Amino acid sequence: MSDLTGELIDGRYQLIRQIANGGMAVIYEALDTRLDRKVAVKIMHPHLAQDEDFVGRFIREAKAAAALSHPNIVAVQDQGWNQSGAPAVFLVMELIEGHTLRDFIFERGRFDVKDAITYLTPILSALAAAHRIGIVHRDIKPENILISKEGRVKIADFGLARGALLGTTMTAESSIILGSVSYLSPEQVQRGVADSRSDVYATGIVAFEMLTGEKPFLGETPIQIAYMHVNEKVPAVSTKRKDIPPALDSLILRATNSNPDERPRDAGEFLAELQKILGVMDPARNQMSLELDLPVPVTKEKRRDKKIEPVQEKSITKESTAALRTKKRKASKRVRRNRWIAFFLAVVLGIGSWYALVGPGSRVVVPSVVGGTLDDATNALTPLGLTAEVSEKIFDEEIGKGRIISSDPEGGGRVDAGGSVKIIISKGPERYVIPPLQGLTPEAAQVAIEKQQLRFGSLTQNFSSSIPDGFVISSSPASGGSVKRATVINIIVSKGIEKVEIVSYLGKSGEQALNELTEAGFSVESKYEFNESVLAGGVISQSPDGTTPAEKGAKVLLIISKGSQYVYIPNIYSLPESQAIKALRDLELKVSVKKMGKKSVKSVTNIAPKVGTKVKRGSTVVITVG
Repeated sequence: MSDLTGELIDGRYQLIRQIANGGMAVIYEALDTRLDRKVAVKIMHPHLAQDEDFVGRFIREAKAAAALSHPNIVAVQDQGWNQSGAPAVFLVMELIEGHTLRDFIFERGRFDVKDAITYLTPILSALAAAHRIGIVHRDIKPENILISKEGRVKIADFGLARGALLGTTMTAESSIILGSVSYLSPEQVQRGVADSRSDVYATGIVAFEMLTGEKPFLGETPIQIAYMHVNEKVPAVSTKRKDIPPALDSLILRATNSNPDERPRDAGEFLAELQKILGVMDPARNQMSLELDLPVPVTKEKRRDKKIEPVQEKSITKESTAALRTKKRKASKRVRRNRWIAFFLAVVLGIGSWYALVGPGSRVVVPSVVGGTLDDATNALTPLGLTAEVSEKIFDEEIGKGRIISSDPEGGGRVDAGGSVKIIISKGPERYVIPPLQGLTPEAAQVAIEKQQLRFGSLTQNFSSSIPDGFVISSSPASGGSVKRATVINIIVSKGIEKVEIVSYLGKSGEQALNELTEAGFSVESKYEFNESVLAGGVISQSPDGTTPAEKGAKVLLIISKGSQYVYIPNIYSLPESQAIKALRDLELKVSVKKMGKKSVKSVTNIAPKVGTKVKRGSTVVITVG
């Protein structure tokens, strides 16, 4: 693509310089002359502007970003076709002056844990805003994450985005070509489909690269890398560095799980779990430290050694007797206090024993089994003396088949020792197989469709060479596919074999008849016969003869003239032997040669039958040469 620097696009955007050049478009720094501000103008390569698919993708990028209003998403301001000057399909975006996350990774190698979370937070916040309105980015990678000079993180390039606001998606093949294979989820590689969990996977790979300084898989070709994403597990970050918090390590491992059902369901859930981890790592980030109840140091009193004087024998007086009674009363108070303490401890011990042996304390705490399989639940409950009881199996669009949706009691609840925990297991997404409908009557097809919890839709008719009139040819969606409950199934019913008017070619060129009948859809068979009235190559007869329409694809027999059965003996006197033989054989006559004399070059001296005689083709003519 030639450099358009200096061009005025759409009479408004003055291109200043190229700032990026990719396989699909060139991005220019430009001046919006109407509002006197700098913008970024993305111009599609001219050869791609002729391709409707690429133009559609370009417009989808504008619609995707325009549908989003978020401080961490590059804003799209305009889109159109240059009406004057150089022809161009263009997109106008806010100009972000700074670097990409790829530049930061190259420069830093790997991030500190807290720094990585700081960058991941606005990325996930932007994706969460997109996911809330049904838009999936599909191409998250460090090159599409911009960091402005002011430190604002921005997600760019919603060119592969899809969603209800944007229309259809790209194909699997184009997704692999246009996306970055190192960040594509297994479902994008295998089936070309993507949802919010695909963005979660790509963000998990970006997080892995930020924390380790390298991608999880390396290969010589993109196909090798794509194969590893489908067939191998992304390693845990902890295998590359030891200071990663276990909770963060587990979260990234979940986000990069090859099974979409095992990942956080969207960026919002991913972000919520990441913020919990950050709250544990840095509590001051979420609230002020309120460490007011400081522990008071324990001080021990110094022991006082009492001097024990020897007991002297004294007479018992009234005063001493009174003193003894006072001491006795003091000892009794201490005893009573100790008795109360003993009574209180006995009561506490009794209540504790009741609680642990008979009361609520004797009940077993139920572990959480949601998300696991029946085997997982059994393995968790059996050591506790509990049993897993499947109470119901129901369909669920998010929980995979065979996984536990809920339990009763829930995780953390209590159940009597030896009791059972009722669990509800997912049957996976509710899908119904479209029954075989070909060859059925419309009435029978409707019964079969509604029996499968599906809805009978429209009936259209079409010609068929294999299905009789009045019977089903096919359905849309096709039989054998799995669809949601109440999906509308439309059917196509046969009108029988299409009938076509046949033109009579009697006396006309057989070559013309063969070509035109074949183009009309008939199966043409040709036979050749001698005829004394129709010139060679002309049609003697045909069947059907053209008086009534015939079924398309029907067999038409043409009898084509080989010309007259008879020929006249030509005058070949004095011709050299070789020329005479050729002339007779061209008339489909057999030749017998009699040689006379000793000349090296012999010519015809006699012919039998004589010249001018009418004979059948294939007859033998005797020539004498000498």
